[in-house]
Amino acid sequence: MTIKPLADRVVVKPVEQQEQKQGSIIIPDTAKEKPMQGEVVSVGPGKITENGVKVDMSVKKGDKVLYGKYSGTEVSIDGVDYLIMRESDIFAII
Repeated sequence: MTIKPLADRVVVKPVEQQEQKQGSIIIPDTAKEKPMQGEVVSVGPGKITENGVKVDMSVKKGDKVLYGKYSGTEVSIDGVDYLIMRESDIFAII
């Protein structure tokens, strides 16, 4: 299934953090921090300003990005978790 976001929205697949274990302490999944980086899966066409001018997107499919900890809306499609967020929620391309 393909996802086509609208306007200035971006679909990001969060990158899972490597599980780290120190000594014999195991951290449960519920206590782990949310990842703050991911890969852009799909990009909308861009935002239309009040003047009717289309603003092109700065990110493209395949970009690795950094975003805010609680940015976007979590969705699950075909068992895969994604985030749908506005381009302005993305801090940087890495």
